[in-house]
Formats: sequence, structure tokens, C-alpha cells
Amino acid sequence: MERERIGDRVKQFREIKRMSLEDLALRSGLEAEFLRSIENHEASPPIGYLLKISRALGIRMANFLDDQIGADPIISRAAERSGKDETHMEKGVSTPDSMVYYSLGTGKLDRHMEPFFIEINPVPAGQVKVSTHEGEEFIAVLSGTIEVQYGSETFILGPGDSLYYSSNVPHRVIAAGNKRAEIYAVLYFNV
Repeated sequence: MERERIGDRVKQFREIKRMSLEDLALRSGLEAEFLRSIENHEASPPIGYLLKISRALGIRMANFLDDQIGADPIISRAAERSGKDETHMEKGVSTPDSMVYYSLGTGKLDRHMEPFFIEINPVPAGQVKVSTHEGEEFIAVLSGTIEVQYGSETFILGPGDSLYYSSNVPHRVIAAGNKRAEIYAVLYFNV
């Protein structure tokens, strides 16, 4: 369902902006065929790719994820988190559903940060591609253990640990070992 929602929205905003797939590919730096596979619900873009698409379209990334508009403050209760709030994303094109994102800012239109609760499923590190995009990220581990590759360095983080970094440096976040991990992440994009 979320793959269809994102694909439909990419196509909708591209058409509103009167851009061809080739124009969007040129502006985003992504392959036209990959963009076509997103619009045809065959692929889910990693968060960094979704940011590149939103920048190329001149819109906020949240426009692909939000279904509703709310008044301040926005409250997200863990007990009320459900499948309808989740977005499955590939951290690499070959690794489906390695991460499940739950947006914690849904409904706040004027936000400058993108807060998420993320479930990270174990996958081999070699199958997860590094990501590079504008902005900054803050992650805090809630459960499990994660491995963060940041540039040429690798960090292992456990419950209670956090990391704040510039996301223009190539990075990758995976579950360490073979157990699922859960994190809170806040992405900031200078819009």
C-alpha cells in the first residue's frame, strides 16, 4: 500500500510540475528507469532518493508521506501506531523492506524536521547501499544493536546510544547481527 501511495504521489507531483520522467531523472540525478519503477509500484525509494526526488520537484519530502493535516501539537502515541502509518523503504534497491518507517510528524505542514520511529530488519551489510543527501540526521537506539557506516568509519550503537551527523557524508544504518533493531530518527533538511 505505501509503495503505491509513494509511486502515485511521485507521478502526481511530476505531472503537476509538467515534468517528463527524463526531466525528473536529470534534475534528481536518478535513472529514469528507476523513477518509472517507483511510479509503477515496482520499487520503494530509499529515504535519500525520496529526498532527491522531492528537491527536484521543488516540494517537501513529507508530501509523499502525509495523508492528513492536523493542528499543533502533533501527538504520536506508540500504542496507536499501526500498519496504516508505516512506510516500507528499501535502503538499497536490492533489499526490500529492510526498514519500516513510522512518521511521527504526520499532519504538521510547516515542519522543518522529519521525525521517524524506524524498525530496522537484519540484512547482510553488502546488500544495503550507502546513502548521501542534504541535511543532518539524529538517531537514537531504542532496542537492538545497529551498525552505522559513516564515511570510512563504522560505529556500533546499542539502546540509549545516539548519533548526530551530516547526511551529505556517505552513510548506512543497518541492524547489527541477526536481530531487529528499533530507532528514533530525526532528519533535518534546510528547506
